[in-house]
Amino acid sequence: MTRRHQKAFTLIELLIVIVIIGLLAAMLMPAISSAREAARRTQCVNRLRQLAVATENHHSTHQAFPPARLMSRPGDSNQCGGAEATWLVRILPYLEEEHVYAKWNLYRPWHENSDEARNPQIAGFLCPSRRGLDRAEVSREVAKGKLTTTRAACGCVYTTTDNDSSEIITGIATDYAGNHGDMSPGATGRSSDFYYGGNGTGVIITSRPACHANQPVSWIDRISDKKIKDGMSKTILLGERHVPRSRLQKFPDDPPAFDGDYLGGFARIAGPGAPIAFGPTDEYASPLAFGSAHPGVCNFAMADCSVVTLATDTSTRLLEKLSHRNNGGGPDSFPR
Repeated sequence: MTRRHQKAFTLIELLIVIVIIGLLAAMLMPAISSAREAARRTQCVNRLRQLAVATENHHSTHQAFPPARLMSRPGDSNQCGGAEATWLVRILPYLEEEHVYAKWNLYRPWHENSDEARNPQIAGFLCPSRRGLDRAEVSREVAKGKLTTTRAACGCVYTTTDNDSSEIITGIATDYAGNHGDMSPGATGRSSDFYYGGNGTGVIITSRPACHANQPVSWIDRISDKKIKDGMSKTILLGERHVPRSRLQKFPDDPPAFDGDYLGGFARIAGPGAPIAFGPTDEYASPLAFGSAHPGVCNFAMADCSVVTLATDTSTRLLEKLSHRNNGGGPDSFPR
């Protein structure tokens, strides 16, 4: 009888094969990671464009872009409101979210609307490079009782109350913000400061409320395409909203998108004093800076609904031209 000798790997040969496979996998990982980020960035661009189209459809219906929020100026005869829903609620019907919009009262304080209204599952509000719907819910503490409001130079609201009662209010976050303009109106405590109604130099700006019986019933400052003198393709409409990675889902860096009390949740400025954040780990950028979770770049939708990608080191002088609707305009072309 003859014996058959079967060939087999030795232990050393098997280890060598495993090492080679591991090295090949390690070499492929950066390429795989890069491809995934490219896909997420493309999805982010598409979501930004959809928001821009919805905002433009609001303009077609109302002959004006939606107000960022309602806020009276100091000394105005109309003194009412200041905590109502943001522009993101107003565009819901144009995002096929009519059922969510129907739950809102635009002229009540945002936190007095229902949990269902404040916490819709809208993936289009989020950049996939930063988070999914599992990290979309954010919250803030809202005081009860008679409030005394103090406003800081960032347009942020700080309130004190005549009692110690408060409650935690939740809402969906957004990774995209309206262009409120630049810092040229000032932020020095005057009624002309950029964060008060009608003072923003951008496209989606804070508006003064029209009041009746001390309650807001409409909005005054309406920005139409005719007021964008620099050209629709040269003026930012929306952009990615910077949130430091370590501050995700933490107030005040990441407040609810519908929170009309807090400008940083839904609007941004750009120009001198407000450059684009250099990346998701930037802890020192302005609380109202544009910025993204994509390495080295930030996406913007222009007022004509085109989307451009700018490097994070873009000149603040160029950003000033792009964010201001009437100061000479930006360049004739952008990197796509």
